Amino acid sequence: MKRPTFIDISMPISMDVITDPLPLAPKIHYSDHDAGVAQMLPFFPGLAVEDLPEGKAWAVEELTLSTHSGSHMDAPWHFHPTTHHGATRAPTIDEAPLDLFLRPGVKLDFRHFADGYVATAADIAAELERIRHELKPYDIVLVNTAAGAAYGSADFVARGCGMGREATLYLTERGVQVVGTDAWSWDAPFVHTAKRYAETRDPGIIWEGHKAGREIPYYQMEKLHNLSALPDHGFTVACFPVKIARASAGWVRAVAIVEAIA
Repeated sequence: MKRPTFIDISMPISMDVITDPLPLAPKIHYSDHDAGVAQMLPFFPGLAVEDLPEGKAWAVEELTLSTHSGSHMDAPWHFHPTTHHGATRAPTIDEAPLDLFLRPGVKLDFRHFADGYVATAADIAAELERIRHELKPYDIVLVNTAAGAAYGSADFVARGCGMGREATLYLTERGVQVVGTDAWSWDAPFVHTAKRYAETRDPGIIWEGHKAGREIPYYQMEKLHNLSALPDHGFTVACFPVKIARASAGWVRAVAIVEAIA
């Protein structure tokens, strides 16, 4: 029996790669096996460093980071305190129903769109027609943008297209409840939106894809990775978020599973 192929579509939490604006960048303090000795000995009175194999203890790390660092999943609570037009309280990440996070995946290839472009419902419809896929309720829709190829570059945060309110509602009105992007945000990069806002003074364009969750709740992954390695469809996405009490988001190790053809 052939085993399925597992494709890692998550990026690591790292201090070495720019994946956030600098004020939001994660910080990691590494303690190696020598530093771990001082941490271990107090747990076992009488234990000496010479008693440990090669005088080594454990390695451990301490992190200072946001729930939105690295590959993560936003809960509706991140977008707004209520959803369904104010009728219900928006759920936090620990309230997310787990059955949403192991579902068929669909990839939209939007790498050709310019950085800062806001994708529309028509763009989604055209891409679904191109890949010959009929969207189904609970499909997990992943958006491959130009940001994917910019991973590791200083301008990563400014790269890729965004998904606007119209595009987001196109998906959620058809029963999609989980989406993802390889860009820093589901919305267009802020640097581009700020320029448009300076010209139009239209506040409706600010974070419009996220704010679509005020109308229909959905869960949104950001800063995914390696989406270009995926087929257009015919794979399963596993993307269970870390359970953090009352949080707006949780880190996620997203994986695409492509079944082997016998």
